[in-house]
Amino acid sequence: AKNPADSSVEELVARAEAHLAANPSDGRGWDVLAPVYLRMQRFSDAVTAYRNAIRLDGDSAARQAGLGEAIASAAGGIVSADAQAAFEAALKLDPANPKASFYLAMGMAQEGRTEEATAGWQKMLAALPQDSAWRGAVEQALAESARQNVASGVPAKGPDAANVDAASSMSPQDREAMINTMVAGLAEKLRQNPRDAEGWMQLIRSYVVLGKADQARDALNRGIAVFGSDSDEAKKFTAFAVSLGLTATE
Repeated sequence: AKNPADSSVEELVARAEAHLAANPSDGRGWDVLAPVYLRMQRFSDAVTAYRNAIRLDGDSAARQAGLGEAIASAAGGIVSADAQAAFEAALKLDPANPKASFYLAMGMAQEGRTEEATAGWQKMLAALPQDSAWRGAVEQALAESARQNVASGVPAKGPDAANVDAASSMSPQDREAMINTMVAGLAEKLRQNPRDAEGWMQLIRSYVVLGKADQARDALNRGIAVFGSDSDEAKKFTAFAVSLGLTATE
């Protein structure tokens, strides 16, 4: 009987959840609740709500982009294959969807495809209205990408800022030795925890950067072997390697 205007967000969400428990096929209810879950950082609940809204009320760019954001947020910000598929579905429905464009570029950056990510963000920035809420996020992403480019050749997620500063003043030989040490450390971590998909992509990229194509190919094949040749991870590894000019061996 309480006026909704006098209710807290938690009370309104609880009321919506009670309604959906009694009416689980109310697509509009799920559609309303999904972005609220997202803002409340209830990411797995948001994934479920977006999937229900899409199943019951059909596809829309906003729903697919929201689903992708929820999946990525639940994974700590990593744009997985599932999240990528949702963002790509959103762009098919609305090629100008900013959320989908932003996160797809972020996924490229996470895979070490920095130039493609930068190009994506720059294209997005050129098309955004001046008053768009996305401009700040894109500008920040481009600034971070440029900072990482300054330290090109240093493996992504490897050294911290102090390492990068030190590397810039090293001789080429010392710099390569430092990178080799970090790569060896990463290889050892993967030996202890082989089911780290992001780690395998980082190792592959690191060997390519060092000009060690044979070791990069060996890392690619070992990563594929860990997850199985038919796995989503194996497909992702192979596509990532191809983007670096590397192919797997039988």
